[in-house]
Amino acid sequence: MKKNFFDDYKNVHFIGIGGIGISAIARMMLLENKKVTGSDSSISDVIEELKREGAKISQGHDSKNITKNVDLVIYTIAITEENSELKEAKKRGIKCITYPEALNKISSHKYTIAVSGTHGKTTTTAMIAKIAMDNKLEPTVIVGSLLKESKTNFISGKSDLFIVEACEYRRSFLNLEPTILVITNIDNDHLDYYKDLKDIESAFNEMALKVPEKGYVVCDKKALAKTSVLKDVKAKIVDYMDFFNEKMKLNFPGRHNKLDGAVALAVAHILEIDKHKAEKSLADFSGTWRRFEFKGETKDGTKVYDDYGHHPTEIKATLKGAREMFKKEKIVVVFQPHLFSRTKILLNDFASAFNDADEVLLVPIFPAREVFDPTISSDILAEKIKGTKANSFKTFEDAENYLKTNLKGGEVLITMGAGEAYKIGDNLIRAKS
Repeated sequence: MKKNFFDDYKNVHFIGIGGIGISAIARMMLLENKKVTGSDSSISDVIEELKREGAKISQGHDSKNITKNVDLVIYTIAITEENSELKEAKKRGIKCITYPEALNKISSHKYTIAVSGTHGKTTTTAMIAKIAMDNKLEPTVIVGSLLKESKTNFISGKSDLFIVEACEYRRSFLNLEPTILVITNIDNDHLDYYKDLKDIESAFNEMALKVPEKGYVVCDKKALAKTSVLKDVKAKIVDYMDFFNEKMKLNFPGRHNKLDGAVALAVAHILEIDKHKAEKSLADFSGTWRRFEFKGETKDGTKVYDDYGHHPTEIKATLKGAREMFKKEKIVVVFQPHLFSRTKILLNDFASAFNDADEVLLVPIFPAREVFDPTISSDILAEKIKGTKANSFKTFEDAENYLKTNLKGGEVLITMGAGEAYKIGDNLIRAKS
């Protein structure tokens, strides 16, 4: 068995520690009794929880955060080489690796199930993890959300099984060494990095080629047959559509969730887990943080849900599922677009994604890693949306005040986006008292 790379380090600093993936590695380091420090541009619930677990975290980036004892730096690929902390660490000769490279260090000495795909990978990873844990396989798990049962994005397992969400952004998933590769689906996304859909497909092909001959690629074989994704792949192809059941028992609506369930059942089959036991795990699965998550009710009785959906395909699927669940209720969506580039490139797709909503409130675009682009805005998207009443608001507070005045009770409010739109729903629920 290969030596654990992290055994050689005792003081680990994380740049961008609030990221949902990188924070899982920080949690792993804490569980291994290492001293953990970190920094991020803003303080979030994830960071507050890490602080409670013993991490020392600073808001903002400063070279002084690289203290004399730091012997390893792990950083998010969202930062640039000009980051003051990264520059200081490299100047002092401290070992520096990216979050994807850190995943490689874990993956290389474990039996890895890498869950990739443009949509659904978080839910699918969590489903596979629940099935594995329920059946005493004791996996190590890293998921891009918080598991409802354990309220964490990291599970420390005793076996050599590693279940991990694998992100395609900047081809970062190529750092993993999977024995089982899941491809939930492939869609146009991250077009600030990829040239086009063919470029995205080439990355997934490169990933599939990494799977050994005795390994497995779990995918929708028919959908990928039209692409080059499976070209020259030596691993066994397992079609998850063979495990799809329209009557699958889940605790949340939508065909997209049943497709994720089919993937989980396909992986369970490979792991030789009894089908009925796997189905029971799925029936008991309560979902993950920010995936059509029920948050509570306002004082007037409006049900509030939150969803991380930030791509047109995800929004459409979530709202279709919501409409199946709430056939007659008025559905109001608060949406915060994520990235200027994504909003601009997929503008027409976003405009038609809200057909199952009765009203859409748009708040300013969440820029994340991008600089301001005056040629695209939530105002422009609001004008493009057809068949739905859409309004754009300059601030979260303006949108919240509008809802306080216009929600009559009995509606369904869904906050959506990868940013902080969920805070509006939280505030409305808190106002209940």
